[in-house]
Amino acid sequence: MNQAEIVSTIIQTINAIFSNIFSSIDNSIYSNLDNLAFINSNILNNSSIERLLGASGKSGLIYLADAMLVAILLFYVVRYYYFNAIDITVEKPRQFIFKLLIFAFIINSSYFIFEQILSLNYTLSTAIQDVGKSVLNTDISFSQLIVTLNKKVIAESNELNIFSLDGIIKSFVSIGLINLLLAYSLRYILVQVLILFAPFAFLSAINGSTSWIFKSWAKSLFSVLILQIFVPIVIIVIFCIENDNKILYVGGIYALTKINDYIREMFGGLGLNVSSNISNMLSILKK
Repeated sequence: MNQAEIVSTIIQTINAIFSNIFSSIDNSIYSNLDNLAFINSNILNNSSIERLLGASGKSGLIYLADAMLVAILLFYVVRYYYFNAIDITVEKPRQFIFKLLIFAFIINSSYFIFEQILSLNYTLSTAIQDVGKSVLNTDISFSQLIVTLNKKVIAESNELNIFSLDGIIKSFVSIGLINLLLAYSLRYILVQVLILFAPFAFLSAINGSTSWIFKSWAKSLFSVLILQIFVPIVIIVIFCIENDNKILYVGGIYALTKINDYIREMFGGLGLNVSSNISNMLSILKK
């Protein structure tokens, strides 16, 4: 076997390995992207979360939040009489009690409130998907996006050549989609964490000195939920790419990975950049 045959065998082996890897990823991992990106109220259909948020009556975190409400009331009573004794203006009792009752109702209705918020957010994203489907005659989903990308990127043959432009583009697309999978997995967990923290975020809004906690929490929750509305819009734009411009498909995947950064610039909130978060963790560990 001469040198040319050895090189050809090595290249064929590398191409076969990467082809099997990409095929395995396409068939097993990417099917989860739709479930992670387009979440609805089913995210709350967890026995532990239901108990923590008191879906079937007061329990878990709701008990703790109600106890803190009572503590806030007692603190206000002491503060009210003390400030009156030294002639310092304090919030009127009627105004404070009314505000306390409003937030007590909201806290004890946390599960129902977020069930409706998640359902509304899912309805909006589904409506955008339905509009795109009616216009483009294709499902607006990651599953269909993977099929389209594979057809457009590797259109000339059924074999992957990792050393060709198509192979390089396919590699970038796969890496980008894996990054999306990790980012949306992180988002899925963050939504649950923020919802579980909701009773205490509502508590912080009662007092002006701690209301910044509520504002920060609300901004974070908004940023991770509204992402779901922008994702189908970008997917629709990708499906609208004409002339089989493969570079634009890479740009479309890159846009999907950067949506959260653009949302943060507009509204603030949490970041979902997995690579930067990992880098930050490693830098902290080095210190």
